[in-house]
Amino acid sequence: MTTWFDTARFGMFIHWGLSSVRGWELSWPMVGGNFALPRCQSVSIADYYASANAFNPSHFDPCAWARLAARAGMQYAVLTTKHHDGFALFDTRRSDYSVMRAPYGKDIVRDWVEAFRAEGLRVGFYFSLSDWHHPDYPAFSEADKPYDFFHLPQPTAEQWSRYLDVLFGQVRELLTHYGPVDVIWFDGQWERRPAERWKAAELRAMIKSLQPEILINDRLPGCGDFETPEQYVPPQPPPQAWETCMTMNESWGYNAEDGEYKSPRQLIHALCEVAGKGGNLLLNVSPMGDGRLPPEQIDRLDVVGQWMARCHRESVIGTRPGLEPWQFYGPSTRRGNVTYLHLLLKPYDTVALRGVPIDRIRSVRALASGTELRYTTRCAILDRLSNPDPMGELTITVPGSVVDPYATVIAVEVVPVA
Repeated sequence: MTTWFDTARFGMFIHWGLSSVRGWELSWPMVGGNFALPRCQSVSIADYYASANAFNPSHFDPCAWARLAARAGMQYAVLTTKHHDGFALFDTRRSDYSVMRAPYGKDIVRDWVEAFRAEGLRVGFYFSLSDWHHPDYPAFSEADKPYDFFHLPQPTAEQWSRYLDVLFGQVRELLTHYGPVDVIWFDGQWERRPAERWKAAELRAMIKSLQPEILINDRLPGCGDFETPEQYVPPQPPPQAWETCMTMNESWGYNAEDGEYKSPRQLIHALCEVAGKGGNLLLNVSPMGDGRLPPEQIDRLDVVGQWMARCHRESVIGTRPGLEPWQFYGPSTRRGNVTYLHLLLKPYDTVALRGVPIDRIRSVRALASGTELRYTTRCAILDRLSNPDPMGELTITVPGSVVDPYATVIAVEVVPVA
């Protein structure tokens, strides 16, 4: 069954929580860091949790976030409602560790949902299955350091039963208090083995009973509607619907020590590559402690939005994968009878396509300017003599005047077969 997700192509991930007030990565500093996060701090658990006493994002403006996402061409967004540290950004009755007990004292999730829906974006909730704060999980302690992904503090049977009741209860709150939810994005599943301990099938059944149209990611073991490769574009597209989540720098949460940002060109290229393979790019932003987005992230999304506004959105949003790698050396997408070629390197005068219906080429143009481009065709002599619809090579001349500073897109339209 196809859904909106299959051609959404671009979304916003938002990692935010109490540690943003200290400029620390989200959750991981309290357990000593993570090898996959090179800029992550290591702090005491007590110091980390003390950040909740200062969480008061007075400049939180979800409408500004939503407008930025919409200008960038994003179709949906996913917010961390509760990360591994257990701090909930929503009004939960199942825990006293939430934004409602922090100085801010207001339901961030509710305001965020309303703002993003108002801009026409679909909404999703990130929710960590693990909870390093809850006593029945059990809570992570200084004695448990260093963190070991597969050998962690284990609860008693009674503790685990109580914790699952809280987990199910918080998911129920999220899916009954905020209207239609398009995605629920789980994480933290690696901490309990075997996977059946999460009662994933029961949790999925409850989720679908509350929100029949919702999509669930693959980190609820055995129950995913889509796969979630992290921090890279897979060399081959996964067999089912997929989305790669990626940071702009080397951190998920706001990290004042991390200035290793990808360039706008790198982000645009990642979007083109993901779209060409039929996936979605869930690009992360990390609000600061006062609720504003870092200027570096705003600047990059503005550049992406400007590139999309130069007619390039047409080649990404709502498209399907285009040509095979042997036909064109670069990402390509398709909409109807139009194939979009994404030139991620400056062309040496011409680019070539192979295995295309050369006698049915209707037009070849630079997408941003609409400039018609010259092209030539050729095929095997015998194919020309014996085949009324020969497949051959299309060579397109690309003048420097149409080359985009970030990624040039050429639209090739063919006449459909009668």
